[in-house]
Amino acid sequence: MPPEDHDHFEDQLAAALRHTGGTFEADRHTLVTGGEAHGRRIRRRRAAVAGCAAGVALVGLGAALLPASAGGEQRSVAAPPVTPSSSSSLSPAQRPVVTGDDLVRTLKKLLPGGRFSHEEGRGTNSPMPLAQVVYDDGKGEAAVAVSLGRVAPGSQQAAQATECPDKVYVPYDACTRSTLSDGSRLMIMQGYEYPDRRVDTKMWTADLVTRSGQHISVQEWNAAAEKDAPITRDRPPLSPARLKALADAREWRAAVDAIPVDPLAAVAEPGGTPLASGRPVSGTLVSLLPEGLHVVSKGDADPGFGRLVLDDGRGASLVQVNVQKPVPGVKAGASVPVTRTLPDGTTVDMRQSDGDKGVEGTVVWTVDVRRPDGSRVVISAFNSGTQHTSPTRPLPPLTMRQLEAIATSPKWRPFG
Repeated sequence: MPPEDHDHFEDQLAAALRHTGGTFEADRHTLVTGGEAHGRRIRRRRAAVAGCAAGVALVGLGAALLPASAGGEQRSVAAPPVTPSSSSSLSPAQRPVVTGDDLVRTLKKLLPGGRFSHEEGRGTNSPMPLAQVVYDDGKGEAAVAVSLGRVAPGSQQAAQATECPDKVYVPYDACTRSTLSDGSRLMIMQGYEYPDRRVDTKMWTADLVTRSGQHISVQEWNAAAEKDAPITRDRPPLSPARLKALADAREWRAAVDAIPVDPLAAVAEPGGTPLASGRPVSGTLVSLLPEGLHVVSKGDADPGFGRLVLDDGRGASLVQVNVQKPVPGVKAGASVPVTRTLPDGTTVDMRQSDGDKGVEGTVVWTVDVRRPDGSRVVISAFNSGTQHTSPTRPLPPLTMRQLEAIATSPKWRPFG
């Protein structure tokens, strides 16, 4: 499936789950790989600011930071009007635009000298302000980028921006979360660009969200670009401590303050509507399993999404569910292929297909159930414990009929 199809599903599913009155229409193939999209959405949050879809090839720079000033803050090197002391006291309309060149200069100044190339910046009047360069400190070219944005304080998006991702979807070597002295939340992850590790490009990230909703995201690679570039060094140039210092530099917060405020994103998003059972998705899924399956692990990173890793003694299997609640006034779409239609008008599509490309021998069995009221349940079972590792068994432990019985259960009805 083309990457743009995956991204389309991610954005639509997130909107449907997190905004009351929203809906989505996605093709069957994207829903089949909804868990992969979920994992990639977590990874994209490390690169994108609030409300912006990633998809930009980020390149950047790396190494040690400049010494702090006497006041304990790193000095500002952006345009003179935009400093921690001057911009915060201005109203949004009074705050000057911080240009892409300003952000690039700030990034270069906050890092030690070296050779820089492929410099690019987008200013605070852009949907995704960022600074990115390729840096060579004598140990090989490395890409590092800083992107800026806002999230609604106290929202689910704010919380998720600093959550360590589920290893079932996103492999990494280390991930830590911490709360800074001012209440900001920080997540640092040492991971990889490709979940299936087909190329061993490392991607290390730091995401910082302040109590007021400023979101600073730093990424670095051990190559000159995030994808399709040779590995130039064993590891990215910035240590976790230096990633933290770069993300916490006050210059970035001043730049975020210059971003125009989106009135639609000024309040916290509501949480997902709970299912009738009151359980998270994974709990409802557990209650519908046939006997003989041991639950190895489970997760519910998003409302309406849950996953289990099961084992019947013959190997681990990932099983995941996407649930869409009905939306008043919106009918279920008719663009999805139908295997059969039940007496009440519910359609059932059953498919067997290959798993992730690049992982030989993986298969995924999927049942997509759409009710006339617009609600939808898509369940997928894999013959491996993750979406990015080799098969652990010839076939999933659940049959297609068992998957259908789970997906058509009335327990998924949000309002009973």
